[in-house]
Amino acid sequence: MRRALHFVFKVGDRNKSATFYRDVLGMKVLRHEEFDEGCKATCNGPYDAKWSKTMIGFGPEDEHFVAELTYNYGVAEYQLGNDFLGLTLQSSKAVSNAKRLGWPLTQVKDGLYLTQAPGGYPFYLVDQEQPHKDPVQKVCLGVSDLSRSTHFWSALLGMTVIERSDEKKTVLLGFGDIGCKLELHNIIGSVDHGTAFGRIAFSCPRDQLPDLEAMMKKESQNILTPLVSLDTPGKATVEVVILADPDGHEICFVGDEAFRELSTVDPKGKELLEKAMAEDKSNEWFAKHNRQKAAA
Repeated sequence: MRRALHFVFKVGDRNKSATFYRDVLGMKVLRHEEFDEGCKATCNGPYDAKWSKTMIGFGPEDEHFVAELTYNYGVAEYQLGNDFLGLTLQSSKAVSNAKRLGWPLTQVKDGLYLTQAPGGYPFYLVDQEQPHKDPVQKVCLGVSDLSRSTHFWSALLGMTVIERSDEKKTVLLGFGDIGCKLELHNIIGSVDHGTAFGRIAFSCPRDQLPDLEAMMKKESQNILTPLVSLDTPGKATVEVVILADPDGHEICFVGDEAFRELSTVDPKGKELLEKAMAEDKSNEWFAKHNRQKAAA
């Protein structure tokens, strides 16, 4: 009934990001959307100006966990924290692409490599043939109290605990056997989200959203954005509730029925992204006026 959808990454350089996600990882642009003002649910972070959203992944969002790349015009870089600890995917093709293109790779162990997306986001590449199903295996988030976080994600949000490792101080959870999993990793100290903080998104039947919000209120949990409708020009309107876990990780729950309509692959997605990047003259403007883009 519930499924993992995507993780939101703030990007300061769309061109370099497109190279990484498309040419290195082998993902495809699924859809691209431009907005003139900030999102009511702060999808693009705490920014009110023009921004864009690019959904990119290994296949349609109905069957794949994808990346949402949010680009705020005028913001060049974001400060990383210790909140996002990595996305793991299986693709020997991505490993060979990185080597061919000279993209930095670090071998973690036999058959596993670490690389970074522009902005410093860690990605782990399993050097095995890419499966026919979604190659994205898991997203790892840092937590300060593993027991407390496990209770939140399992008892309150309904995820199933799949695996525990006392040695690694991790817990692996998921909504069923299929799809991307969530790994919680106990870190030393508090969780720092920096300004690059992302958001993990899940879908559920639309009629579960009010009950989910009510339950979070009853449990005195943090609701960042109560149930709200989000419009995308020319596309379906979706309803979302934005929550935060005990460490402040942002969580979006969206009504599944409308989201499936919104997330239909747009054949013009790649063209729209290329057009937006070509028309973005912000770098030239800042250089001409001897100024630098903001660092969030």
